[in-house]
Amino acid sequence: MRINDEIEIADWELTEQFVRASGPGGQNVNKVATAVELRFEAARSPALPDAVKARLRRIAGQKWTKDGAVVLQVSETRSQARNREIARERLAEMIRRALVAPKKRRKTRVSLNQKRKRLDEKKRRSAVKALRRGDSDEG
Repeated sequence: MRINDEIEIADWELTEQFVRASGPGGQNVNKVATAVELRFEAARSPALPDAVKARLRRIAGQKWTKDGAVVLQVSETRSQARNREIARERLAEMIRRALVAPKKRRKTRVSLNQKRKRLDEKKRRSAVKALRRGDSDEG
């Protein structure tokens, strides 16, 4: 399975299992295993660098198993072949998202002018509220 120009997933890393789907389908739903369960052995994959595996683990969330596999279940259509395509597309998209390294966050400082503006505004609001209170010494 080709992800991009550099990365290709080998067949031994993917396991497909077909199970009966729930939901609509009439009598067919009880006879034909149309839902697909795609399992990708991500932790053991030589095609993915460690940094990509770490990002994939975060992206996959609950789909990541304890033994380092990504398990996708698809039962959207009544066609086994279409469900298989959808599962493979989703896996490829997940891996493509994991390939993009997030930008490093640079710390920035608030400018002195912005601090001064904020404090001036606070003083102005304070003065308005003090006028509303009518600060007097009467008890």
